[in-house]
Amino acid sequence: MATIAQPVGQPIEQPGRFTHYLNSEYGIRSWLFTTDHKRIAWLYVITLTLAFGLGAIAAGLIRLALFTPQGDVVTAQGYDELFTMHGVIMVWLFLIPSIPATFGNFFLPIMLGARDLAFPRLNLLSWYIYVFGGAWVVAALVYGGVDTGWTFYTPYSTEYSHTNVVPTEMGIFIVGFSTILTALNFIVTTHRMRAPGLTWFRLPLFVWTIYATSLIMLLATPVLAIALLLLVIQRVWTVGIFDPSLGGDPLLFQHLFWFYSHPAVYIMILPAMGVVSEIIPSFTRRPVFGYKAVAISSFGLAIVGFLVWGHHMFTSGQSIYASMIFSVMSFLVAIFSAIKVFNWTFTFFRGSVWLQTPLLYALSFIGLFVMGGLTGLYLATLPLDVHLTDTYFVIAHFHYIMVGGTLSMYLGAMHYWWPKMTGRMYPELPAKLAALLLFAGFNLTFFPQYVLGALGMPRRYWSYDPVYQVWNVLSSAGATVLALGYILPFVYLLWSLKYGEKAGPNPWGSKGLEWQTSSPPPRFNFRATPVITQRPHTQ
Repeated sequence: MATIAQPVGQPIEQPGRFTHYLNSEYGIRSWLFTTDHKRIAWLYVITLTLAFGLGAIAAGLIRLALFTPQGDVVTAQGYDELFTMHGVIMVWLFLIPSIPATFGNFFLPIMLGARDLAFPRLNLLSWYIYVFGGAWVVAALVYGGVDTGWTFYTPYSTEYSHTNVVPTEMGIFIVGFSTILTALNFIVTTHRMRAPGLTWFRLPLFVWTIYATSLIMLLATPVLAIALLLLVIQRVWTVGIFDPSLGGDPLLFQHLFWFYSHPAVYIMILPAMGVVSEIIPSFTRRPVFGYKAVAISSFGLAIVGFLVWGHHMFTSGQSIYASMIFSVMSFLVAIFSAIKVFNWTFTFFRGSVWLQTPLLYALSFIGLFVMGGLTGLYLATLPLDVHLTDTYFVIAHFHYIMVGGTLSMYLGAMHYWWPKMTGRMYPELPAKLAALLLFAGFNLTFFPQYVLGALGMPRRYWSYDPVYQVWNVLSSAGATVLALGYILPFVYLLWSLKYGEKAGPNPWGSKGLEWQTSSPPPRFNFRATPVITQRPHTQ
């Protein structure tokens, strides 16, 4: 970030090293009661990694089961529980909190020139709520299982399923409070704790996306909480809310669920877009083309994202006129996404490109996100959606956005900010190999699923017609390559904590404000209060 750092007051702490966190004076008790936003971010990294591991194991078993059409690896009931476990863990325990809870926690105060978040104790409480609710969810999924799918559609989730539906829903309900508190903390911090001179149009684009994401989390999460609570009330006390035999309306649940869950897509993808907007200027040595357009488009995605939930319900029996409006609004979403993609692309023009690992992940994101976005327009088209809904086409589209987008940029952010967070560099050659494995493995895993969906293979089926086996074998083989792309960074990043080359304060030569302090940053981030005079990434 282009700034002039003017000393205000005395240095508050000498720069430290990541290894000082492991000294005896920084024992486990100091971690569990810390109010340092950076250490809380590390706590999230650890717990999110555990959640991702569980979700990935479930995904691996699903692909193993689909290797043959007979469904001879797990039972039909076991398969239902596997894809429910995978969806619930990945969506609510990993993808939604992934970038905001980790890199948002670590870097939002630093990018604002602040000492910490506005409410440090509330920040720690948010992590405890996440751990408690997440442990509750995992226990319910592992001990007894749930077979409703991660969407909990009624009437199956209210009448017919005899699995741990209520405990799982209550765990997700609890996790939602962590999301709300984190969003509140981010919003107040952005409004009240910016450094002198840091006006709205001098904010880093990552801050813009975190702020827009926080608004979505604050406004949408209570709707999901209410929907899940109503499901629990109906299931426990047999109150007619969604059950038509009791005077309820099952479509009401879908409206409530998707009113949250489509904006939740932008909870996952907007922070990833913010990371791309930080990486590209750093490795092209140019500020993002059209800064204001990219910044404002984040709010366009957040606002319009609340108005398109009905495109998930084209075949549910809702009014055809409502479906037409939802279809048009869904196409509008593409405009704001296109603004970002075109402006990122123009940033490369006449740039001095340095092709390091973070930029590989950013390029991977752009390619995969564009594929996912374009195929989303197929699903927003009424006649095509009638054929493609509930097929593997939907699975492929969703994963191109969520995994190809959010997860690839979670790893991109990890590689970009790892030197700042730890003070150590990772080995570049295996890092580039991991980025290429992820891109290749992802496409080999999920592109065949577009073909399967176009051919008519329904999703969530335990066994399938043998005519689809070749495409499923390709998909399962791709999942193996994809797994290598995930495991490799886990190995060399841990290795780098002890053996990695010392990073220094700014190994990428970036102008972002976070790179103007030591690596890792001291307790209160800066030795003196920075004064901001220019937009980020400018001279």
